[in-house]
Amino acid sequence: MSRIAFIGLGNMGGPMAANLAKAGHAVRAFDLSAEAVAAVVAAGATAAGSAADAATDAEVVISMLPASRHVEGVYLGEDGLLAKIPAGALVIDSSTIAPASAQKVAAAAAVRGLQMIDAPVSGGTAGAQAGTLTFIVGGSVEALERARPVLEAMGKNIFHMGDAGAGQVAKLCNNMALGVIMAATGEAIALGVAHGLDPKVLSQMMAVSTSRSWATEVCNPWPGVLENAPASRGYSGGFGNDLMLKDLGLAAEAAVGTGVPVPLGELARNLYALNSTAGNGGLDFSSVVKLTQRRQ
Repeated sequence: MSRIAFIGLGNMGGPMAANLAKAGHAVRAFDLSAEAVAAVVAAGATAAGSAADAATDAEVVISMLPASRHVEGVYLGEDGLLAKIPAGALVIDSSTIAPASAQKVAAAAAVRGLQMIDAPVSGGTAGAQAGTLTFIVGGSVEALERARPVLEAMGKNIFHMGDAGAGQVAKLCNNMALGVIMAATGEAIALGVAHGLDPKVLSQMMAVSTSRSWATEVCNPWPGVLENAPASRGYSGGFGNDLMLKDLGLAAEAAVGTGVPVPLGELARNLYALNSTAGNGGLDFSSVVKLTQRRQ
C-alpha cells in the first residue's frame, strides 16, 4: 500500500480519495472545503492542513482540480508543490486541463526528478463513487506502470494515449462528443414530449436503438426518467455545466491549433454558454435541456 497525498476533493476527487482509503492506502487529503475533507476522513483518510502538508512523505501525489490555472498554481513556482514533493514520488494529475498546461507541469516535474502523468477521467460521479472510472493517460510507460495499482483502486479501465499531454487531448475529444450527444439527446426527448410521448418510454426505446448513448442510459437529461441521474434530483451533483463549457473551450482551442474544424463542438459550446447565462452554470451539464424546455 502507498502513502498518497490527494488534493482536490470535489464531486469527483472526494469519492476517488475515499476509494483509495478504503483500499488500504494511507491517504492524506486536502481541500479548501472543510466539509469535503470531513467526508473523506470518514472513509478512512487523514486530513491535511495544506497541499504541502498532504504531500509530506508522500509516495504518490494525486490532484483533481477545476482548471489549468489551478493546476499550474498548485504545482509551479518557488512555493509550488513540485518544490516540496519528496524526491522519487510519482505525481498524477487527474484534472481536465489544456494539453499545453499538462506538458508544462510535467516538464517542470521532470526537472526536479519527479515522474508525472496526466490522467483525466471519464465515468462521472457515479463512476467515481463505484470505483469504475476510465483513466485516460499521458506520460511514460514506466510512470504509468508505477501508477497502475493506484489507478486500479479508483477505476476499471486505463488507456495509455501517448506522451505528456496526450491524456488531456483524448479527454477533450471524449468530452466534446459527450457535450454534443447530451444536447442532441435532450432536444430529441423534448420533441417527443411536445408531441405527447412519455419521456421514460421514449428514452427506453432510444437506449436500445440507434440513438443509444450514455446520455440515454446513465445520465438521462429528462427529470424522472432515471432515478439516480442528476436530472431527477434538480440537476444537482454530477458534472457541472460550466465544467463542460470549460472543456468545450479547451477543445476549441486545441482545434484552432491544428486547423481541424469542429462545427458541432463550437455549436455545443454556445449552447452550454447560453445555459450558464440562464443561471444554470452550477447545475449538471444535462441541464442544457432546459434551453429546449423553455421553448415549449
